[in-house]
Amino acid sequence: MTSGKVLLKGLRVLGHAIRDEPHMFAISVVGSVLFSLLTIATAFVSGAVVGRVAVPAIDARHVVSGSLALGASAVLAVSLGKIVGIVARRLGAGAMQFNLQARYRRAVTRRYLRLPLAWHQRHPTGTLLSNANADVESAWYPIAPFPFAVGTVVMLVAAVVSLFVTDWAMALVGVAIFPALLGANVAYSRRMAPRVATAQQLRADVSAVAHESFDGALVVKTMGREAAETERFAAKAAELRDATIRVGRVRAMFDPVLDALPSIGTLVVLVVGAWRFRSGAVGVSEVVSVTFLFTVLAFPVRAIGWVLAELPRSVVGWERIRHVLDAEGDTVYGATELTDAQKPAALRFDDVHFAYRDPDGDRASDVLSGVTFDVPAGRTVALVGPTGSGKSTIAALAARLVDADTGSVSLDGVDVRELTQESLVRTSALVAQVPFVFDDTVRGNITLDRAGVDDDAAWAALRLAQADGFVEKLADGLGTTVGERGTSLSGGQRQRLTIARALAGAPRLLVLDDATSAVDPRVEAAILAALRRDDAQQASILVVAYRRATIALADEVVYLERGRVVARGTHQELLATAPGYAELVTAYEKAEAERERDGTFDEGERASGGGLASTEDGERVLDEGSVTA
Repeated sequence: MTSGKVLLKGLRVLGHAIRDEPHMFAISVVGSVLFSLLTIATAFVSGAVVGRVAVPAIDARHVVSGSLALGASAVLAVSLGKIVGIVARRLGAGAMQFNLQARYRRAVTRRYLRLPLAWHQRHPTGTLLSNANADVESAWYPIAPFPFAVGTVVMLVAAVVSLFVTDWAMALVGVAIFPALLGANVAYSRRMAPRVATAQQLRADVSAVAHESFDGALVVKTMGREAAETERFAAKAAELRDATIRVGRVRAMFDPVLDALPSIGTLVVLVVGAWRFRSGAVGVSEVVSVTFLFTVLAFPVRAIGWVLAELPRSVVGWERIRHVLDAEGDTVYGATELTDAQKPAALRFDDVHFAYRDPDGDRASDVLSGVTFDVPAGRTVALVGPTGSGKSTIAALAARLVDADTGSVSLDGVDVRELTQESLVRTSALVAQVPFVFDDTVRGNITLDRAGVDDDAAWAALRLAQADGFVEKLADGLGTTVGERGTSLSGGQRQRLTIARALAGAPRLLVLDDATSAVDPRVEAAILAALRRDDAQQASILVVAYRRATIALADEVVYLERGRVVARGTHQELLATAPGYAELVTAYEKAEAERERDGTFDEGERASGGGLASTEDGERVLDEGSVTA
C-alpha cells in the first residue's frame, strides 16, 4: 500500500471518528484553536512586555509599577486562557478516543455474537481477541493528537500572517522553515507507514500464538511441549521486536531533524532580526515576538507528524475491525412462534445436506448427505456412528447453530429457519461434548439470569442431572464460585452442571451431544432414566451415544456412516441387521471392559459416589470424589 493510499484511508478513518463523536471533537478542536491563537498572542505580549516595559526600565534604571502590573496581567491572562484551551483539548480528545474505543469494542463483540458458528470456526480465537482489543485501540490511536494537529494548522496560518504583518524579511525565514518542517513530517510518515503496519500485524500474530498456547496449556504440559511452545512464541516475539526496532530507527533518524529545524529557524531569525533592527526597520518588540514564535511553534508542529506517523497503524486496525463488522452470514430468524409449550417437541430431518467451509468461505468437505429421520414427540432417539460420521453436525443443526445447505430441519412441522429466536431458544437446548462453565457461581451458571429460573428450578434441574449431591457438598452450595471454565470441578461435574443448565430452561427438545462421556455409566443411565420418568420434565431427547447401556434406553437408534443414515431401529434390531453397528458397539464394549480390568472404573469409588470416570477416549477424569480448591 502506497503512502498516498495510507494517507487517504487514514483521513477517512478520522472522518468516521468525527461523525461518531462530533461533540467531543468540537470541544477538543475549540480548545486546541484557543490554545493555538493564544500561543501566537503570547509571542506578541512577550514582545510588548520586553519592548515597552523591560527595555525602558533598563534604560531608565527605574521600574514603573503600573506598566509592570499591566504587563504581568497581560501575561497572566494569556496563560490562563491557554490553560483553559489545554484542558478542553485534552479532555475532549481523551473522551473522544475512549468513547470510540468503547463503542467499537461493543460493536465488534455484538457482531461476534450475531455471526453464525461456521464463521467463528474459520477465524482463530487469538485473531478475534486482537480485533476487539489491540485493533480497536490502534484504529483510534491518532485521535489523541488529532485535535491538536487541527489547532496547529490554525496556528501556522496565523503565525505566517503575523510574521508578514510584523516584518517581511523575518517572515521569509518562516516561509522557508515551515514548509521544511511539513516536508520532513511527510517524509517521516512515508518511511514509517510500512514499518508501523508490519508491527501492528505482528502484534496480532503474537496475541494469537500466546492465546493458543495458554488455551492449550493442558495439551502443552501433558505432551511435554513447553520448550517448543516457548520457542514458537519467542520466534514471533522476536519478529515483533525487530519490527518495532525498525520503527524506532526511523524515529531516531527524523526526531533530531524535526527538533533542529525550529532551532535553526530561530538562529536565522535572530541574525535577520539584528540586521533589520540596526537598519531601523523593526524594534526590539518585533524581534522578540518573531523569535518567540519560532520557539513555541516547534512542539505544536510535531502534532501533525504524530498524526501522520500513527495513520498507518490506524488504517491497519480499522481494516481489521471492518473485516468483522462487514462480515456476512447473519443468522436470520423468522416470525413463527411455537405454541405447544407444555408438550415435547417433534424434530425432523428431511433430506439434509451439509458441508463445512474453509477459512476463505469455500466449500471444504461434505459432512451430511441426504439425512432423513425424526424424533417423535416425547421419544428418545440415539445417534450412533463412527468418528466423523456427522453426529455432532446433526446436533448443531438440531439447535440451529448451523443451517442445512439443502433440505430442512423442523420442529413441530415448522422449519427452524422460520422460527423466532425466542421460540427456538425456548423450545430446544443443546448440551455440547465439551462442557463450558462460566467463571461464576453454580447458581449463575444454571440460571443465566433467565426469567422464571429461580433457585427451586435450579435444584430441580440439578436433581434431574444427578448433580444435586455434589452441589450440596460445596462450601456455599448454589453460591459457590466454580472458577474460570469450572476449574474447581471435575470433568463429570462440569458435564452435569451444563445438563442442569439446559434443563432449567424447561426445553421441549433436549439434544445431548456426547454430553455424559466424563461421568460414570451408572450416573449416565440415572440421568437418562430420570429424564424419561413420567413425573419428570417431559422433553424429546436426541442423544449422541456410545455406551451400550445408554443406547439401550433409546426408543430408536439412528446409525450413521460417512454422513448418511445407514440403518434405523431398536438396539436389538440393529445388532441383528446392521453389521457396522454391531461391530462398533461391540468394539466399544470391549474397550470399556478392558478399562474395567485396568482399574479405570473402581467399584469401591463408584459405591462412594466418586472416583475416576472414563471418557470415550479412555482418559481418566476426576468425577464426584472431590472438588479441588
